[in-house]
Parts: sequence; C-alpha cells; structure tokens
Amino acid sequence: MLEYLVRTSHKPRPLPPGRWLIKQRWNDLLFAHWPVPASVLATLIPEGLQVDTFQGSAWLGMMPFWMDRIKMRGIPPVPGTSGFPDLSLRTYVREERTGTPGVVCLSLDASNLLAVAVGRAAYRLPYHWAEMRMEQRTEREYSFYSRRRFAGRPVIFKARYRGLGPSRRLAESGEGSLEHFLMERYSLFSSNRDGQPIRANLHHITWPLEEAEAEIEQNDLAAVLGIQLPEQEPVLHYTRRLAVYIWPTELVRPSLVARPVTVAATPSG
Repeated sequence: MLEYLVRTSHKPRPLPPGRWLIKQRWNDLLFAHWPVPASVLATLIPEGLQVDTFQGSAWLGMMPFWMDRIKMRGIPPVPGTSGFPDLSLRTYVREERTGTPGVVCLSLDASNLLAVAVGRAAYRLPYHWAEMRMEQRTEREYSFYSRRRFAGRPVIFKARYRGLGPSRRLAESGEGSLEHFLMERYSLFSSNRDGQPIRANLHHITWPLEEAEAEIEQNDLAAVLGIQLPEQEPVLHYTRRLAVYIWPTELVRPSLVARPVTVAATPSG
C-alpha cells in the first residue's frame, strides 16, 4: 500500500507525534466570517477552552465545500466516499492551560451518511446528515444547497459564490492580520462522552487564499443554535483545494491547580 507524503517545509513546527489517521482533500471552499460577541459563543464550546478574539470580537465562520481523496490509514478506499459536499459552522478558541489556538465546529453537515457516522464516532463532532447539492457554474463559481434531514425545524443553507483569484493583500497578510488569526490553527477541539475536552491535531500547508464574492440567499445554521448574525456583509475568502491530514483525538489535560497539603501535627520534645 502506498504511503501518503506529508509536506512539512511550509512551517518550522514539527509534525504532531504519532501517525495521522485520516487524509482528505478540501475543494472549492468558501470562508464566510462574521464578528460576534464572545459571550454569545462561550456556552457552546467545551470546558477547558476559551473563545479567541480578534480586535475585540469573536468570529463565526461558515464553510461550504466538497471533499475527496478520503483515506483512512490502513483501510482500503471505501466505495461511496470518493467525493461529497460538506458544510461547517465553526468558531475559534484557545486552550486555557497552554494558549494553543484551535477550532471548534459548532455544527457540520454532510451528504454522506458514512462520513457523518465516522465524524461523530471517531472525533465526537456534531455532524448531521443533509440533502446537499453543489454545482459548478464557471471555473471558480459554484452554487451550494444544504437542507438538514430529520431536523425538528428547517435548517437550510443556500448560496452562490466564486473565487476572484489571489491578491497582493492576501499574499502579504502575515501575523497580526485577520487572515492569520482565522487560518493559522492546527488543532480541532471537541469533547468526549464525559464532557472532557479532546483535541485532534491537523496538518496542511498554509491556506492558499483568494479574494471572493458570494450571495447567501438563506442561512439557518447560526439561528438554530440561538446565534444572531450581525446585519453586515461577511468577510469572504476562497480556496481552490487543500490536502488535510488529521491525527487521532487525545485528551486535553486540565490545568494543574495547586492544592493545600494536610500535614499531621507531631509533638516535639
């Protein structure tokens, strides 16, 4: 069986310990981000994490895309998983003890039922099975439709978007920029059955971002969680494709808290 090569030259930090578990490629991805108060998200993230902010605001991101080249280590390709649409609603956090930046997915929708099952079982992600359509209109223009199955209320996302190509602004967006805050994150956080925070390490090259434009016709993802988006246009980016490697989950160790030690009094003399 051929081994996938993992690129490491794009950043100095070493690969996570151990071996990756899942490899996949994300394609024709739209990032749509809105600033929201951190207090709105604080109750939606696992314990042991804190909402991360940029210029005083937390950020909520929606990502429609399609994935392919899905591979689980040691398992032959599974029929029916060659490619399918996916939709993510996420926010940005830091681990309280170490300050490690990462991502928390508040919801995910996929058209592939097996992917939904694996995401829920292996990574404890809030995946939902959805009816989805993604159609290519031009080289970098897409229409995307998602309707969650078996939901108590309609949860629909419908949009058209297109990439506008690389720009000098994005090429020069380094540390201190909004793009760096949103994209330079290599930990995916969730919680296990006992409510303890867990982390899956991620590895990929730096996001090849493009400018983008989008028309979002319907968007119920935030509202179903009780989040009201601001009445302003989202910050938009587009990525053509990106290979992503995902490690198995590990427990996020809680902070070590100093506790008083009881010492028995011993008579002297």
